[in-house]
This record gives sequence, structure tokens and C-alpha cells, in this order.
Amino acid sequence: MPLSHLDQITLLKDILNNHQVDCCGSVSECEQLERLVKSLMTDPHINDSVKSVLQEVYDYSQNGQYTQHLNSHIESNQENLSQWVDQMNINF
Repeated sequence: MPLSHLDQITLLKDILNNHQVDCCGSVSECEQLERLVKSLMTDPHINDSVKSVLQEVYDYSQNGQYTQHLNSHIESNQENLSQWVDQMNINF
């Protein structure tokens, strides 16, 4: 059974929150972020303001997948992680 867009947003926020709180993560989490964002970008229930945040999360996940220093990448995006989650909370 596929996840609803609300379930996908919740999962996305959970992963971003974990990155923000723990200051670490895994490549598989970045890959999961990418899959979630791709799915949400094509969902008609998602408004344009969220899609702009999703694009930023997509870029973050892409950079995270291919960096040799994932934890440094996460640490350097601490403020962004918090802002993205806040923006998604406002819009859902």
C-alpha cells in the first residue's frame, strides 16, 4: 500500500529532524529523501510553496549522497534543515 502525501511529508520531516538533532545521517537516508521528494513533486495535493522547499531538500539529498563527508554536509545545513521543517509544518 503506497504512502499518502501526508505520510510522505511526515516521513520527510522525521528524517530532516533526525539530521538536524543528531548532526549525522546515512547515505540511505539521503536516498530516501530523494525518493520522497520525487514522489511529492508529482503529487497534485502539494502546493507550489512546498514544492520550492522540496527542491531545496532534493538538492540537499543529492549533495549528501555523493559527498565524502556526509556529517559535515549535515552540520553545514543545520539552519536549512530547521527552516525546511518549519515551512512544511506551516503548509500542512
